[in-house]
Amino acid sequence: MVSSSAGREAANARELTFGEAQKIVQHVEDLFGKADLPNILQGFATDAVTRFADFPELRGREAIGKFLTARFARQRDYRLKKHLRMVMGDMIGNEWLADWTDGKTGKKMRGRGMEFWTMRDGKIAVWDATFNVWEDGGPPSTPIV
Repeated sequence: MVSSSAGREAANARELTFGEAQKIVQHVEDLFGKADLPNILQGFATDAVTRFADFPELRGREAIGKFLTARFARQRDYRLKKHLRMVMGDMIGNEWLADWTDGKTGKKMRGRGMEFWTMRDGKIAVWDATFNVWEDGGPPSTPIV
């Protein structure tokens, strides 16, 4: 059941066009490609919620900033490509591919994931993401197979 305040918030959500969503995805790709943390964080609502893979839920820009600072320290020479997959109301879904050099091991790494952003006032209010990573040229590392 949706609370009345959540229902009002959903009713007031602005629907994004596919073109608007493409611009947002490209902008985020560009900022992450440069590890431009200050501008990345400006793209999040101050009370944003992040659920990134199996990491504990993060709340607020400060927590997201700490997470991304640690991530960027580990991902050297990060190259990212995002592809818009869907737009539904105020929600954007994209897939991404990336490669980098691991800052601790020096190994070449690759990653792939899907993410869904719920937008509010032009900013990411909720960031839900999956993340798969493996050593470049190596076998899959997902432990379920």
